Amino acid sequence: MNKSAKKDLYEAPDYYLLDELLSEEHKLIRATARDWVKKEVSPIIEDYAQKAEFPKQIIKGLGEIGAFGPTIPVEYGGSGLDYTAYGIIMQELERGDSGIRSTASVQGSLVMYPIFAYGTEEQRKKYLPKLATGELMGCFGLTEPDHGSNPGGMVTNIKDNGSHYLLNGAKMWISNAPFADIAVVWAKDESGKIRGLVVERGMEGFTTPETHGKWSLRASATGELVFDNVKVPKENIFPEISGLKGPLGCLNQARYGIAWGALGAAMDCYDTALRYAKERVQFGKPIAGFQLQQKKLAEMITEITKGQLLVWRLGVLKSENRATAEQISMAKRNSVEVALDIARNARQMLGGMGITGEYSIMRHMMNLESVVTYEGTHDIHLLITGMDVTGINAFK
Repeated sequence: MNKSAKKDLYEAPDYYLLDELLSEEHKLIRATARDWVKKEVSPIIEDYAQKAEFPKQIIKGLGEIGAFGPTIPVEYGGSGLDYTAYGIIMQELERGDSGIRSTASVQGSLVMYPIFAYGTEEQRKKYLPKLATGELMGCFGLTEPDHGSNPGGMVTNIKDNGSHYLLNGAKMWISNAPFADIAVVWAKDESGKIRGLVVERGMEGFTTPETHGKWSLRASATGELVFDNVKVPKENIFPEISGLKGPLGCLNQARYGIAWGALGAAMDCYDTALRYAKERVQFGKPIAGFQLQQKKLAEMITEITKGQLLVWRLGVLKSENRATAEQISMAKRNSVEVALDIARNARQMLGGMGITGEYSIMRHMMNLESVVTYEGTHDIHLLITGMDVTGINAFK
């Protein structure tokens, strides 16, 4: 057995007794996800990250623990859970690895959610049950080579060709693209309106080249979506939704999951650093006994606790359909910033060991460098909050 397969000793910090705010069902869902991560993800993830490969064998397990579209109604294959449950699952997955959480986030928030919210009944019945089990895997095509933070500038387009639409263009930085069976794609129609449609693997002219050379999210598959006169049947288009409202609605779902998920990575780094500091002896005592190390640990647990309270409240609001896009934005930005700071401080506490694959910290740190950028960059989220509190748009 290799070193990375040593026992996963993770214990989640709960400094303010937040477990008292969770239902028994929430705790059971968390225990199921945590046990699964310890058994199926922790022993293999370092090897897959080093190899820059996604462990496809875990897809079935992700489906079994309800990680794909947990809030989707039971009649479509989901679990019909509330948003706190969804957040808890994402937190446990990202505690294991951000790339694994990304795979689940994309499937649930960016593929299943738009099909459920914007699709036809036929589309829901055709795709959702198989997406829920992982029998079908999906990806989400919004970001383009020249249009990231400004999705409204997209050039990918559809033209009405009688019996079908002709789709042309390209998307990049697409999680799950290399192995996805379907893609939820956003493109401009002839009037310049943004429309959503489902593109299936095997449609002529549709290719998904893989992105190589990443230092981050190495255990997640990333690629491009290339459309060269792809004939898409008219029944594959979302009928009602048009404009940026569609894709931005999906991004709210995904950002919500990241707000919980990134804290999971922070909690894992803190837990690792705390355990190491108690065991590592220098100058005749554990390094946990030195003031500077205690300062780092005290600041870590404080920021984690603040973040936990923030996402718990957001989960309640989201389940009540009262959470605003701006509130979700704040939580996403805060959780990722806190997680990055904690990862960097925890890395230092481990000294040279902190850069090895024997511990999860460096992998989390590299992963979070992607998480801080995707689903809206740190700076964009700051401006969303700024616009919300001032009423003045600083984007333009």
